Amino acid sequence: MRGEQGEQREMRELGAWRTGLVDTALAAVIGGAVLLAAFAVSGPGPSTADVVLITAGSLALAVHRRAPVVSLVFTAACMLGYVVHANPGTSAAFPVIAGVHVVTRAGHRAAAVGVSVVFLVGFFLASPSGDGIERTLLLHGWFVCAGVTGLIDRNWQAYLRQTEQRAAEAERTREEAALRRAGEERLRIARELHDSLTHSISIVKLQAGVAVHLARKRGEDVPEALLAIQEASGEAMRELRATLEVLRTDVVAPGSGLARLGELVERARTAGLTASVSVTGTERPLPDDVDRAAYRIVQEALTNVARHAGRAKTSVRLAYAADHFSIHVEDEGTAVLGGSPPAPGTGLTGMRERVAALGGTLHTAPRPGGGFCVRAELPLGVR
Repeated sequence: MRGEQGEQREMRELGAWRTGLVDTALAAVIGGAVLLAAFAVSGPGPSTADVVLITAGSLALAVHRRAPVVSLVFTAACMLGYVVHANPGTSAAFPVIAGVHVVTRAGHRAAAVGVSVVFLVGFFLASPSGDGIERTLLLHGWFVCAGVTGLIDRNWQAYLRQTEQRAAEAERTREEAALRRAGEERLRIARELHDSLTHSISIVKLQAGVAVHLARKRGEDVPEALLAIQEASGEAMRELRATLEVLRTDVVAPGSGLARLGELVERARTAGLTASVSVTGTERPLPDDVDRAAYRIVQEALTNVARHAGRAKTSVRLAYAADHFSIHVEDEGTAVLGGSPPAPGTGLTGMRERVAALGGTLHTAPRPGGGFCVRAELPLGVR
């Protein structure tokens, strides 16, 4: 969070520095134009005082964003002093006209009108009697244009801001509607799962429990398959409840990752699967999404072994590395050597989607020596 705030502050500072540089350049261009016009007239040219007044009055426009009214008043004072001292042409009003535009755009219309009136009156009084009215009327038109363009620019900027706000509001509304629809869909799926699966799994668990109880009551040995069914149905109910809780609240229950790997492998052994687990590297807590994905990958791999390879010997190898976590599940089943990879079913497709969502890699294929191999590598990143 602090890093993002620092980057945003740096971006703002960089933008302010660039804007200030552009404003200074424009002010220098305006001042240069006035100086060029002053030196272009016949005669001895502007005095040192005139050059100072022109330069100071023009460069004051560079701070119009921070102090628009002060900038305009200072510019008008300097340029009016230049007009009274040197009696130049209408080019002396260029910096003031620019200041009137930016001050009007900033919303200070009264200040723009007042400064314009004072400058025009001073310009008229300082002009020669022959053409004072004509030049003052010409400047009056320019000042009116500057005020009008300032108002247009202000209204345009307000329109753009309103458009951006409406677009942002529309985007927020769309996101809220999408989240609401997603929440409704999750609740619908939760209801369907509860109505369709909970009853069936409960019946399986109940009947398996009754069968185990009757066998023990008669003094008979309870078949391992029946115990496996009882245990698996109980685990299925627990996972279904956890899944329904996620769908209803969008909060993942803790303890749904590799912390339960021992239980998973023990259930596989109870079902007749010969499974072993080995771990390399320094064990440490994994990110929640990686932890859950790793557990589901091992679970799906062991399920596939039980379905397609029977009691084949299976090894589960987990490897902790600095930047990734690896899962390697191999069985010694009867996969056809040299055969084409099996068509991905729902399990393998879901496994691949989990890995892809984390930016990892997944390899599933028959082993050269027989059996099947599932190898996944999940990046850890900096968390």
